[in-house]
Formats: sequence, C-alpha cells, structure tokens
Amino acid sequence: MDEQKLRFVITEGEGLATEFKEKYTPKIDRDIVALANSRGGVILLGVSDNGRITGENLTGRMKAEILSLARNCDPHIPIAGISAIHGVVAVEIPEGLEKPYNCSSGYYRRLDAVTQKMSQKEVRAFFRETTDLLFESLPCPDIQAGDISIGKVRAFLKESGASFIINKTNMSTVFSSIGVLKEGRINNAGALMFADEIAPFIPYCEIILCAFKGLDKNHIYDRKDVRDTLPVQMSEAIEFIKKHLNIRSEINGMDRRDIYELPLDALREAVVNAIVHRDYSMRGASACVNVFDDRVEIENPGGIPSGLSPQDFGKASVRRNLIIADLFHRMGKMERIGSGIKRMRDLMGQAGLESPCFESTSFFRAIFHRDPDFSLKSSEETKKTTVEKTVEKTVEKTVEKILSFIRQNPEITQLELQTKSGLTRRGTEWNLNKLKKSGVIRRIGPDKGGHWEVLK
Repeated sequence: MDEQKLRFVITEGEGLATEFKEKYTPKIDRDIVALANSRGGVILLGVSDNGRITGENLTGRMKAEILSLARNCDPHIPIAGISAIHGVVAVEIPEGLEKPYNCSSGYYRRLDAVTQKMSQKEVRAFFRETTDLLFESLPCPDIQAGDISIGKVRAFLKESGASFIINKTNMSTVFSSIGVLKEGRINNAGALMFADEIAPFIPYCEIILCAFKGLDKNHIYDRKDVRDTLPVQMSEAIEFIKKHLNIRSEINGMDRRDIYELPLDALREAVVNAIVHRDYSMRGASACVNVFDDRVEIENPGGIPSGLSPQDFGKASVRRNLIIADLFHRMGKMERIGSGIKRMRDLMGQAGLESPCFESTSFFRAIFHRDPDFSLKSSEETKKTTVEKTVEKTVEKTVEKILSFIRQNPEITQLELQTKSGLTRRGTEWNLNKLKKSGVIRRIGPDKGGHWEVLK
C-alpha cells in the first residue's frame, strides 16, 4: 500500500474491506478471518474509528505475531503485506481461496463495516458456493477504464462524504480500495455502479417502472425502462413512485407540509433492498416497480438469499451482493445490519397503515397497500379533497390569529387586525362577520371607542 491509497482509504472510512484499529492486539485475528471470508481488504493500525490518525509503530515482534496469528487460522491465511506509512501500520489481507476460515475464537464474516461472529449453521449456509454469490466479484468482460463515468464516480464519492479528488491517474487506487478492481480488472460490481453505459456489458441490468389503471396488469398508463447504473435506477424508481402517489397537505402556521399516502422512506428502503439483493446472474429478468390503484409492488430477481431461513427473515442479515451493499451503505442509502424489513414495517405502522407483505419464490416481492382514503378515488376527487382540507386548515389558522389579537387587545380596530393578520380589508371583514354569526365574538359599543368580547 502506498501513501496515496492510504490517504484515500482513511478518507473513505471503514467499510466491507477496511477496518480501523487504534492499537494492535492479538484479537486482530478475528478481522483477518472476517476479511479473508469476505472479499479481502486492509486493517489499519493507528487509526481511530472516526479516521483520526493516532499512530502505531511497526516492530519486528509485532510483524512476527501478526504473521503467526494468520498462520494459526484454519486454513492458514497468507498475509499479502504489512507496511508502515506515516505512523499507520497497514495489514493487507487477500480474499481467501479456501473459505470458510476460522481463528481460535470462531468463524467471522464482514458485514458492511462490522466484523461479526457466525454460528455453525450460518457458516454452512453463508459460504455455500453459488453463482449469485460470486457474480458481483467476477471480472466484467471487455470493460475498460475508458468505459467508466468519472462523473458517476465523483457523485458516489460526494454522497459517501469523501473529499478525495479523483482523476484518470488515480482511479485504479480508488477502485481497488472500494472493492471493484482486482488484479487490474474491473468487476461486475464496478460496472453496475459506475459504467458510462451499462447495456453493452450487462444488458439485462434494468429496472422497469409501470403504473396500471385498476388492480391488475391489463391497462398500463405509464411506463419507463431504466437501463443505467444502480444509483440512477434507485433515483428514477423513487421519482416514478412519487409521481403516482397521492399527496395531502397540512398547514402549520406559515409552513405547508406535503404528506404522501405511503411513507416514502419505507418505499425507498424497499427499492434499495431490491437493487442490493437482486440476483444479477439471472439473465432475462428485471427488477420492477408496479403501481396499482390499491398497492405498490417492488420486486427483484432472486428470492431470499441462500442461508436465510423463512424463520429468520427480517431478523438476520445475509447479503447476496456484499460489495454493492457496502457501496450503498457508504452512500448512506441503507443501514449496516440489515434492519430494512423491520424499518419498512415500523414506518407503515407509524403512518397508521397495514404492514407490508413479503413474498419469495425465484423473485422477491414487497407489497405496500395504499391508503384506502386516497387510493381508490379518482385523481380529480383526490385533488378536490386535498384543496378542501388545505382551505379548512388555512381558515382555522386565520381565525385563531384574529382571536389571539382580540384577546391581547379587546379595543383593537379592524384596520389594526387587517395589518397584523396580513389579510385584505374584505378578508378581515369576512372573518369577523363569520365569528360574530357563529357566536364566538361580539362587538360592545360603537366602531370607534367600543371593544370586542370573546364569548367562546
């Protein structure tokens, strides 16, 4: 590892392939095993969790102990390199060829930026060799550095909070650090995330967005096929869903807030899950977002990942695509420890809506039932209801303002009420007359020299 790569890795922070340790301890063998069981990576000694360099000295004894710990793993793990760079010790771990590995305290895996111990059941299931597990890390045929969009890489780095300035000369350093470049070749995860055009390399990488009239797929009235990288697919899917959901407005004081009939955060979580956990080795199948009159369905090729039983669904986390999941986590698009299913259920419950349904065959499907107060109405009816509610809220707030001014100063004049409330003369008169007819206020004495009395 050279100085430039070290600087970038620290800037990026901990992730699937990066672990920070302030000081060396023999417990480092757990991280060695976890990285070897995942995609390989680097352990930086002398760096705090927040990326601050605290310093660590590489001695001959420390180096010998690290090599010994790696040899004592079962099977033994060859260390790719141990180097000292400006007070930081970098221990580079290759991806293992004889998974699963264990150390004296058990089997460990890497889940985003966390080293996690596994049970024997998890070991057998998680490391079962399947095509879908390996697809993202396979070299992407024919793709070259010139096929990568610098703009998309910069957008990723910006969202992940990295201040590193990327260009063509240091792109290989960046790609190697985030796990999308190995032995000089860009893998499928790199293509899926950063290709200028994905179709020539993975033509079936798309998400199909459809809106239907009714409760089935007989009548399509809007459709969009998005053949682009995964972050673009996510953004386009969310915008499509927003376009076809009903909105109600609430006014609080001078602020207006638009509320979608389904919580957007729950739908966003489902879209991210569909993209991250999709089986990209299934050719001829696409991820889909389908909007019906009574529900929204989000589905992806590939059922529950191997190693996750129906009983554990929503409780445990098994990632089909470790690299892609790590990159989305770096962008702040998903939580670390697979809390997505619970989060979707909680968000729907908080909105007073039915819990989402989940179905799994060769496809995985998340189903969100729309609010019946809005979903089965025509667009014109919905607009009318929204306008009526907005007007009602506005009138209520205006009345409360007028009453507040009268309580503070019963001798306030109509002109003063007009100025304070921001209403027109006719608006002020209309509200005062309404309050008098409703028996809420009355006028005592003449217009000049009299006063108001609040009755209710």
